[in-house]
Amino acid sequence: MNFTVENGSFSYNRRKVLDNVFLELKDGELLSVLGPNGAGKTTLMRCMLGFLKWESGHSKLDGKIITDYKIRDLWEKISYVPQSRNVETSSLSGLEFVLLGRGSHIDWYALPGQEDKDSASEVMEKLGIYQMRDRKMDEISGGELQLFLIARALVSNPQMIVLDEPESNLDFKNQLIVLDVLSDLADGGMGVIFNTHYPSHALQRAGRSLIVKHGGTSIFGDTQKIVNEANLAEAFGVKTVIGDIETENRIYQEVMPIKLINENKNTKQTIEEEKKEGDKTMDTRLAIISIIIEESGNTAAVNEELHKRAQYIIGRMGMPYPKRHVQIITIVIDGPQDEISSLSGRLGQIPNVSIKTTYSKV
Repeated sequence: MNFTVENGSFSYNRRKVLDNVFLELKDGELLSVLGPNGAGKTTLMRCMLGFLKWESGHSKLDGKIITDYKIRDLWEKISYVPQSRNVETSSLSGLEFVLLGRGSHIDWYALPGQEDKDSASEVMEKLGIYQMRDRKMDEISGGELQLFLIARALVSNPQMIVLDEPESNLDFKNQLIVLDVLSDLADGGMGVIFNTHYPSHALQRAGRSLIVKHGGTSIFGDTQKIVNEANLAEAFGVKTVIGDIETENRIYQEVMPIKLINENKNTKQTIEEEKKEGDKTMDTRLAIISIIIEESGNTAAVNEELHKRAQYIIGRMGMPYPKRHVQIITIVIDGPQDEISSLSGRLGQIPNVSIKTTYSKV
């Protein structure tokens, strides 16, 4: 599966909302869409799925413009999860609600069969909500509703799923549950696009990201490279600090907002200063990355990421440790800090891989 938006533009009442947007999603990728309120993130999703018509440009699935697909065929391949706050609950049971997602597999005027019910039960079991199959939808919490919306989207067995702010209005626990589900779907080979208000979630989960700004401009690329302090300042009008939080298993990147950038004649000057500060990420650093791979099947994914930055790797040592059934790799790397940070972030997103990055003081 390959999904692209090529030169996508859209306007409301002659006001440019999206201008020449480009993005690409492949099987097994998790892609985040970031941007301030009112920048057009939800509009982007509606345009790229055909709910709104592009002013210019196209959305393509496997090289074919999506509007050329028959509706039933398209929605067998793609599922959409809207914002939960825009979904009206009903007296349907959890199972009945999830079965609504089997519409593309059920003949007109037919009732769901045993195969449909089995598919719904399997998806609910995977998401941990099977025990609520008989609960009424108007009796569940916001976090539970979000999981049922995802289940309804997944029950059609799509190749790609698009979610609009899936973790918004949820507490820490439910945010983590939803993010883990998205990561698991991508790890299982599905293409996942999610719209988020949280840059940290993008850094910790998404391989690639799209940042949408007011006025329609956007940036697409490797999350670790484009979600930086300079681009966040320009998109959100906020000075941020991106720092590393170390745990026993890996390093997590966290984004902290520090202060508003004044909306006055000095705004451009302030943003330029942020960009110059952000350019320091191009300074070269010496670092050691220690990697422990707990499942041999993930070695190929690790090697793929290392190969992408082979020109910066000046030393490598690897050894199996049969007693613990793990593979240990140590990398010495000398290159731009953003490349090292990007590599650390991508390695940390691979399941059952523990990493540590240590920088030299010089």
